[in-house]
Amino acid sequence: MGAPNGVGSRKVVLGLHGVSAGYGEQPVVRDVDITVREGEVVALFGPNGAGKSTTLLTAIGRLPLSQGRVQWWDLPKPPAPHRLARLGVSYVPEGRSVISSMSVSDNLKLGAGGVDGAVGLFPELGKLLNRAAGLLSGGEQQMLVLARALARKPRAVLLDELSLGLAPLIVERLIRVLRQVARTEGLTVVMVEQQARRAIGLADRWYLLRNGRVVDEGDADAAIGRLTDGYLVGTPSADPTKPNDAA
Repeated sequence: MGAPNGVGSRKVVLGLHGVSAGYGEQPVVRDVDITVREGEVVALFGPNGAGKSTTLLTAIGRLPLSQGRVQWWDLPKPPAPHRLARLGVSYVPEGRSVISSMSVSDNLKLGAGGVDGAVGLFPELGKLLNRAAGLLSGGEQQMLVLARALARKPRAVLLDELSLGLAPLIVERLIRVLRQVARTEGLTVVMVEQQARRAIGLADRWYLLRNGRVVDEGDADAAIGRLTDGYLVGTPSADPTKPNDAA
């Protein structure tokens, strides 16, 4: 996809500056520096346990900082999670965040975009509106979750493992809608993605994390030489004590 024209001059939406954070007194990410500008799609790659999800949770204020600074736009301090949501930031966690006992329609009504906006993005949901969300397939549930997040027309969306456990055709459908919204509405996207080949087709830039640190970064064009030879193909780590990068 390549970096958008003039992206370097666009306003910073999210900046992590020397961020260290984790659970209790144990840091999971250390000295992380990430910048995401308006209208960019930025992917976070890395093996299991690299700190990708922790980075997202720290960015939205779900985990406290032990060091560094989180910046949202030009606000003097990072907003609390509920305030961040009101400012137009959607967070889609790993897993299927639906209320199983409620209908698809009622799940969509929980989002500010309502039913019509969501079905406009995923017409497949139209015939499922009266079905309990818990009876949907995994792919249908993830459509529901993404539709609900995008229908509210957020300024930025953070996605954690959107494709986890889903069939390739479903993943392609989700990515296609996300790509369309990002391009037509200038949505800012930060995505943790296991299927890195597909993510590169959507992303403008990427960061690679290992053991809680950013060890590489680049634009989409650089991914072919700098990611495919290692992380994407699953080449074993040079250190046999470290996990395979394809994990």
